[in-house]
Amino acid sequence: MAEGAETVVAGERGRGARVSMADVARLAGVSSQTVSRVSNGSPSVVPRTRERVLAAMRELGYRPNSAARALKRGEFRTLGVIVFTLSTTGSLRTLEAISTSAALEGYAITLIPVAVPTQDEMLGAFTRLGELAVDAVIVIMEVHLLDAAAVLLPPGLQVVVADSDADERYGVVDTDQIGGAREAVSHLLDLGHRTVHHLAGPEVSLCAERRARAWRETLRERGRTVPSVVYGDWSAESGYRAGRALAEDPACTAVFVANDQMALGLLRALHESGRSVPGDVSVVGFDDIAESGSFLPPLTTIRQDFHEVGRLLVAGALRRLRGEVDAPESTLVPTELVVRSSTAPPRNRTPAVFPRITP
Repeated sequence: MAEGAETVVAGERGRGARVSMADVARLAGVSSQTVSRVSNGSPSVVPRTRERVLAAMRELGYRPNSAARALKRGEFRTLGVIVFTLSTTGSLRTLEAISTSAALEGYAITLIPVAVPTQDEMLGAFTRLGELAVDAVIVIMEVHLLDAAAVLLPPGLQVVVADSDADERYGVVDTDQIGGAREAVSHLLDLGHRTVHHLAGPEVSLCAERRARAWRETLRERGRTVPSVVYGDWSAESGYRAGRALAEDPACTAVFVANDQMALGLLRALHESGRSVPGDVSVVGFDDIAESGSFLPPLTTIRQDFHEVGRLLVAGALRRLRGEVDAPESTLVPTELVVRSSTAPPRNRTPAVFPRITP
C-alpha cells in the first residue's frame, strides 16, 4: 500500500466510506506531504498547521495506515517479547519496564507467552512474531529449557535475552543473581550465625539455581556447614509449608529465601511455631517487592533493579537494530542489600565471633 492509502471510517461520509490522506489535506488546506509529516510525527510542521491537520483527521475519522508507513520505512516500531511465565515478580516487573522503556523510544510491544519452553514452542513463537511484524525480539527466560543447547533462535532476527544461558550469538541482560545471593549469606554470617539455611525456588528455574549455588559456595568458602536445601515454587504458600519444617529445627537461626513471596510464608510459619524473627531466626529475602517493607517484621532483602533490566533490554535491542554494536553485549545489573528488621545477631551472640573453620 502507498502512504496515501485510505482507511475505512464511518460518519458523515456514510458507513464504510473511505477517507484518504488527500481528503484530510483538502479539509485542512494543506498538501498531502504536510499530512504525511504530521502522521509520522515530524517536528518540521509548525504547531498551528499541525493542529489544523489533526482537527481535520478527527472530523473525518482518518487514521494513518501504520502498516503502509512501516513498509515504506522498513521498520514496524514494534518489539516482540517472548515470556515463559507471567506468574513471577521478576517476569511481571521486567515486562512492565520493557513496555515503559519501549514507549519512551516510540515503540510498541507485542507479547507472546510460551506455556511450555520446548524447541517447537520456541520456533512457533518466533513464527508468530514474524507474522505480526516486529523489528526485534526480547526473550525473558525464567525456566530451564528441556534442552537449552538445542534451542536455535532463527538467524537474521535481532534478539536480546534476559536471565538466560544464551550463547554468545545473542545480547544478554541479567541481574547479578550470584552477587546478590553471596551478599545475603555474608550478611547473615557477619551477624554471627554459624550457618545459613536456604529456601530455594523451583529446581527448573535458572535464577533459583544460581542463587542456590552462590549460597552453597559462600558457606563452603567460609568453612561453614551446608544444610540441606528446602525447595518452594516462588509462592507464599510454598514458603509457609517449607517454613513449618524449618521452624522445627532448633539449629536453624538464619534463612536465606530465594524470593520475598516465599519469605512472607516463612515468616507466618515461624510466627505460628512460636519462633520470633529476628530474635530466634533471621530472614533475608530476594527481590525487594513493594510490600517487603510492610512485612512483620519489615524484610531484609536483596533489591533487584527490574526497571534497569527492562531499560537495558530495550536499549540493547535498538542498538542491534541500528547496527551500533559489532558483537552481542552481555550486561550484568548489580543488586543491593536492603537491611530492615528481619535480621539480627543470634541470641547471646555478637557479630563475627566465629573463627574460620577449615573445610
